[in-house]
Amino acid sequence: MKKGINIKHIGAMLCLAMLTQACTKLDKNVYSNATENNFPKTPAQVTAVVASAYNAMTSIGNDGNTFVLNEVTTDEMVVPTRGNDWYDGGKWQSYWTHNIKVDDNTVNGAWGDISSGITKCNFVLNLLASQSGVSPATIAEVKVLRAYYFLKFIDMFGSVPLVTDYNTDPSKVKQATRADVYAFIESELTTNAPLLSTKGQSKDASTYGHLNQWGAYMILAKLYMNAQVYTGTPQWAKAAAAADKVIQSGQYSLQPIMLDNFAVVNDGSVENIFVVPFDNTYIKGFSIEMNTLNYVNNLTFGLTGQPYNGWCTPTAFFRSFTDQDARKKMWLIGQQYSSTGQPLVDVKTNLSVVLSPYVLQLSNPADTFRYAGARSIKYYPQAGTAGDMSNDGVIFRLSDAYLMKAEAEIRAGAPGDALTLVNAIRTRSGVPVWSASDLTLPNLLAERGREFAWEGWRRNDLIRFEVADGVKYYTGPRVPEKVQDAADNHTLILPIPSQQKISNPNLNQNPGY
Repeated sequence: MKKGINIKHIGAMLCLAMLTQACTKLDKNVYSNATENNFPKTPAQVTAVVASAYNAMTSIGNDGNTFVLNEVTTDEMVVPTRGNDWYDGGKWQSYWTHNIKVDDNTVNGAWGDISSGITKCNFVLNLLASQSGVSPATIAEVKVLRAYYFLKFIDMFGSVPLVTDYNTDPSKVKQATRADVYAFIESELTTNAPLLSTKGQSKDASTYGHLNQWGAYMILAKLYMNAQVYTGTPQWAKAAAAADKVIQSGQYSLQPIMLDNFAVVNDGSVENIFVVPFDNTYIKGFSIEMNTLNYVNNLTFGLTGQPYNGWCTPTAFFRSFTDQDARKKMWLIGQQYSSTGQPLVDVKTNLSVVLSPYVLQLSNPADTFRYAGARSIKYYPQAGTAGDMSNDGVIFRLSDAYLMKAEAEIRAGAPGDALTLVNAIRTRSGVPVWSASDLTLPNLLAERGREFAWEGWRRNDLIRFEVADGVKYYTGPRVPEKVQDAADNHTLILPIPSQQKISNPNLNQNPGY
């Protein structure tokens, strides 16, 4: 069990229907017959109810549907078809080429994961409203978490249902404009953030994995950074101010070795602000190691199952890391070895397993394509597992506050301490510091790529830079295939899933789909 994780309090995260089904072996009491009249009553019960609102984070956070759509559609992740593997009806290629179908199951899954999080927050708020003595901070925490879910919703789908009451009639649910949902998120965050705990995550073990005040301001900074995308009006000064609140809090510092933020035991990170506290025994669902590693890398890392040999990074993105960059250690390339140092050979092909950083096309029937693409070990694989890793999934960390503030200052025409903030991160990574002439927006986008590779923010970044700068960062040519998106840029948002339109005929499809 991880240090700092109170399983009794966050056990509800494991139970998707905690208040209608029994959670076994997590707490002494069983709440299968819980009602608003008898539950929650004690502080521990209130904490458990609030924790249940975080259930959706295990799907949204780090390798689920939303992660896939925010990464495989960008320049930093590609999933080639390897012989008979990873075709799946062409869906992986459709993400890369931005030719996503309205009935795609991953898109529908992302919609469902996010809306499930919102619904659970509404349910918890409804339940807590019936109880006396619930602190304003508790209510504020759930509202801030709901704001995070809504931010993911508008970021991916544009106009979405703005449902804030658990008792809303589903047949009457319609979409609100992106700008209206933006305004709601902003109001919720500015009102509720000041009510939350000011302690850093690693300093407040009782609420580890919950949102505190600084996590709330990170959400607000993300909202303001893409305000121009969501509303047509940039908010750079507000973005810089929100990020600066986190920086000036004094609760966080840069972890001396960046990759330590993603280690198997990373709950002691001094940089991580908001995480999903995965645990191989208690909170399962994080399996990025299986999706990226080669079939035989189980022998490298002592895994108990064979990885799926899928996700990798495109050649151009891999090349953006210099050899002196400590962040390049996140990529696995070259001859692969067993944990005892023996060179690995693929039993199917009888070829040495040499992972190449070159991904020249999306599919290739040749057996050598089984080894194409650098694989990610940013979240270091956990020995003795076959997925369900115990590495806590990182949502926000201090370096993002640094780079958001730097970018916002530059865009606002007042660079301030932008160069100092960027160079702190570059120094940590072992690469030469920048001069003032290096502090350009294209360079900053590339630096964000290196710093936050495979953390689920790349689509959000590329779209912001495209909208703000008019450069085709997201909808422009990509390699391999050099696919060009439609001129109307409709792929800046995803389609409303056809499955959701069937369930709710009030939903209108996004333009271009």
